[in-house]
Amino acid sequence: MNKDFILRLTKYKRLLYKLKALGFERVFSNNLGDAIGVTPALVRKDFSTLNLPGNKRGGYNIDTLVEKLDKILGRDRPQQVIVVGCGRIGTALMDYSGFNTDGIEIVAGFDLQPENVKAGSNVPIYPMEKLETFIKEHDILVGVIAVPDTEASKIMDRLIDAGIRGILNFAPVELKCTRTDCPNNTTIHNVNIALELEHLFYQVNSQDFINEDDKEAD
Repeated sequence: MNKDFILRLTKYKRLLYKLKALGFERVFSNNLGDAIGVTPALVRKDFSTLNLPGNKRGGYNIDTLVEKLDKILGRDRPQQVIVVGCGRIGTALMDYSGFNTDGIEIVAGFDLQPENVKAGSNVPIYPMEKLETFIKEHDILVGVIAVPDTEASKIMDRLIDAGIRGILNFAPVELKCTRTDCPNNTTIHNVNIALELEHLFYQVNSQDFINEDDKEAD
């Protein structure tokens, strides 16, 4: 499944939970499509790909969709995450309460100097030497890297060796597992906040240039 497809599934799931909470029992592809900004045809294609039952005339049963999407996206089991690097980004993630809504729980943080970390949450923070043991004992599969760029690659290797299969990297360097023994099922997502902001500024500024060119043409 590609990234865009998974993102759409996540949006479907969140919307379905809201509709279920409001008492709705069925939903149509045009309702879902309008809500997340895609065509009804794409909604039907996505659900057909996953063999999710429903039809154009009768719509889809919300309870069935929720159950199926929870299994596909893993919400039918605990979604436990660890954070390595408890600076500003790391502690902000640990303090964020919105993860609970999506069934995600940050269960531990790890730092070179855990005694100096001032987090507002109840997430325990451990020294780095306990990292591998904690991952194996609690069967953790996903970890967040929020360390300086010079340390990010070493942390990635430690996480992978300990059994982590999904990494969300906030360090200002792009990580990629190029080792010959890198597990095939390892997924690394790089989040470069500065690059994303730069992209937004480009979009805004380029639109201004286009508008100025249109005015000159008039």
